[in-house]
Amino acid sequence: MEFSHVSVLLNECIEGLDIKPDGIYVDCTVGGAGHSIEIAKRLGENGKLIGLDRDPDAVKAAGERLKCYNAQVVRSNYSDLRNVLDLLGIDSVDGVLMDLGVSSHQLDTPERGFSYHYDAPLDMRMSQDGISAYDIVNGWSEEQLVRIIFEFGEEKFSRRIARNIVLSREVKPVETTLELAEIIKRSVPAAVKREKNPCKKTFQAIRIAVNGEFDHLSCGLNAAFDCLKPHGRLAVITFHSLEDRLVKQCFAGLCKGCICPPDFPQCVCGREPRGKLVNRKPIEASPYELEHNNRSRSAKLRIIERR
Repeated sequence: MEFSHVSVLLNECIEGLDIKPDGIYVDCTVGGAGHSIEIAKRLGENGKLIGLDRDPDAVKAAGERLKCYNAQVVRSNYSDLRNVLDLLGIDSVDGVLMDLGVSSHQLDTPERGFSYHYDAPLDMRMSQDGISAYDIVNGWSEEQLVRIIFEFGEEKFSRRIARNIVLSREVKPVETTLELAEIIKRSVPAAVKREKNPCKKTFQAIRIAVNGEFDHLSCGLNAAFDCLKPHGRLAVITFHSLEDRLVKQCFAGLCKGCICPPDFPQCVCGREPRGKLVNRKPIEASPYELEHNNRSRSAKLRIIERR
């Protein structure tokens, strides 16, 4: 299956990065190279684009699509950005983009096991290695399942869902996405099922746990900001409230100056803000994009500039 992904908030990202023709830019989640191609088009012969992705399918597809540009694609997690740049002999960059979440290719390829709409083996590994959703669903304790479903999925029926997963796997392992979906559906009230598909939150939670997404995001945000040149920009697209909260809090910390207690008559810490927000409020999809790309409905773009 061809690697496809509709780039969300494409024009807003390009404008927000304020691309310089001779600059060095990093797309930390290159995916199908939609954002990357538009960045690369704006670079001159002295400019360079570095694309990262942990998904080997994405690396292969992006490498092919970017071969006509001054670009290089590396298989790596964005939390390891500093090491990647060191290996490439690059000290600092002019801009970094992170498009978080699951790509259209990953969702629409049944055998990857990300979607509750297809029957496929439980997998959900973005890198296609390491522990899988099958390992978590069938191997983690009931309390561990409760914790991740509640914390990573914000699912109020987490205890009932975890209990039914454990009861089901005592009979036979939970092997496929639709088997897990059926367990979730019978764990929530009928009213919830009538409102929307009740599987979304639990599938999100397990995917986050499989891929260690929040740990990588916290490390990646700091690594990306530290790699910026003065006036370089970091743009991050999030797709759910937990991601957005992490990004918002990180950016707020980078923009914070004095941290002396409020009763101090004057500053003694000497702390200066390291960054400034380019947009005070997150940028969201336009009505046109919402109409043409349903997956943009929850997207939020935040941009910070290094001082």
